[in-house]
Amino acid sequence: MSPDWVVIPAQNEAATIADVVAAVVQTGAKVVVVDDFSSDDTATLATAAGAIVLSLCSPLGAWGATQTGLRYVHAKGAQKVICMDADGQHPVSAISTLFLAQVQTGSDLVIGSDPSRGSWQRKLAWAWLRMLSGESLRDLTSGFRCCGPKALEHLVSADISLLNYQDMGVLLSLKRAGLTITEVPVEMGPRGEGASRIFASWWRVGLYLMETTALTLAMRRMR
Repeated sequence: MSPDWVVIPAQNEAATIADVVAAVVQTGAKVVVVDDFSSDDTATLATAAGAIVLSLCSPLGAWGATQTGLRYVHAKGAQKVICMDADGQHPVSAISTLFLAQVQTGSDLVIGSDPSRGSWQRKLAWAWLRMLSGESLRDLTSGFRCCGPKALEHLVSADISLLNYQDMGVLLSLKRAGLTITEVPVEMGPRGEGASRIFASWWRVGLYLMETTALTLAMRRMR
């Protein structure tokens, strides 16, 4: 069992994008790669591997690129969509796990969760944001997700555009809309190459925490 569409945001992922796309194409799904203003051959390699490539004329970040892809497939009539990263961390074999979990639970969003992954900085950030938001989700930054019809309809709306990240703002917005979120365990691998956009340095971690803390507090006050 597999979805019709898989959306993959990508920025400078030439080292891994072709293998990821080729593996997803083998499942029978249509693949949309949103090239977030890469300076390498990400777009060319993704196209050659069988993806539909949407190339952005300026960088929008992980969420902006993801939302672009979701809007594209929504316009094509998609009802259920898998989102995943381009760096090889998310196992293509687990796509069916997320899709089946969405069907069985009826949850609006299913997250592939691996809270054991990553650095202690990542885990510290998760702990802080869980405390701040009151949310119990364990893997707050996972981009490996299955969106059901209601989640997809909400995620393509203008209400959650212009976010820099795809975690707390998106998740809290879904909760505020009364939609359900479920986590399923997925064993993720290391990045094929490069570093996380968020956790590559203390500067980026600090910026991420400041922005996300402010956003979380603002959204909690709006409840």
